[in-house]
Amino acid sequence: MEPLTHPKLCTDHLEWNESYYFVFYDKKLNLGGMTRLGFKPNKQEGMAFFFLFLPDGSAAGYYRDQKVKDYTKSLKVGGVSHNYHSQSKWNYLFKGNMIIVKNPEDLPEVRAQPKLISETQKAYMNITFEPINQTYEYSEYMTPESIEIGKKAGDKHWEQIATISGNIQLGDHHYIINALGQRDHTFGVRDWTGIGNWLYYVVWFNKNLAVNPAAIIIDDGSLSTGGFLFKNGKNIPLKTIRIVDQQFREDGVLPISSELELIDSLGDKHALKANVGPIIPVPFKDSEGNRSILVQSMGTFELDGEVGGYGSFETLRRVKK
Repeated sequence: MEPLTHPKLCTDHLEWNESYYFVFYDKKLNLGGMTRLGFKPNKQEGMAFFFLFLPDGSAAGYYRDQKVKDYTKSLKVGGVSHNYHSQSKWNYLFKGNMIIVKNPEDLPEVRAQPKLISETQKAYMNITFEPINQTYEYSEYMTPESIEIGKKAGDKHWEQIATISGNIQLGDHHYIINALGQRDHTFGVRDWTGIGNWLYYVVWFNKNLAVNPAAIIIDDGSLSTGGFLFKNGKNIPLKTIRIVDQQFREDGVLPISSELELIDSLGDKHALKANVGPIIPVPFKDSEGNRSILVQSMGTFELDGEVGGYGSFETLRRVKK
């Protein structure tokens, strides 16, 4: 496993951060979720979110930011904890109140429009993460050009797939979780409003087949690409990614679908088709008024004609002024 924290590599940039992300989806329950911790040592800031996509199509959300002087002592903000144990095993915990909205797209608007909240419920999560592959670090297999562009999303980027088990309590609903999940660990400066277009998919078919492509597209059309194909117990780096098609709504920001051509390090070509599911749009705004929308969603996927893929469909798009 990679080192858990990297405070000695922190630069003077105020937006340098180290983040930890966990995503899962229980196909039998039609229940998916994701949680992120982000720490900015130069601001002594920590943030956390926890989202659940619920079986009835609604969504539950939690967000917290607070002062954190030393994140190396505990990966915890508010009610969200990411706890590392031996042999890369993790334990993901949450305890607190979550707000529920009938339409997931309304979640970012609840502060301005509290009437969008359908209810508030006490929630508890306790999930164990048991890895099934070796940790994969993007930059080790990226070209120098991709690495330079990719610094807009961080300097290092680790991924690991796991079987997960545990339970989630949301109000009167009790869910026993047995599913697939994945963790992400990144550090560096993340330019949320300076990137016109990025995509990041975490896709599972079964315990022997998964794929994790990521791409940043800058204004001149240049790409930074990374990721891997997990097949029959092995991580196979993705050598190139070509965006065949991306479809967005009329606003040009919220995604509908995409089609990618992937070529792995063995020279094999793959076609990945993706369709977005319910969307939680997370807005960002910088000091100059530039805005972007990070989409968190659970999507459906098809790889080389094999249907039934599922997982995280994430995009970031700049909002045109």
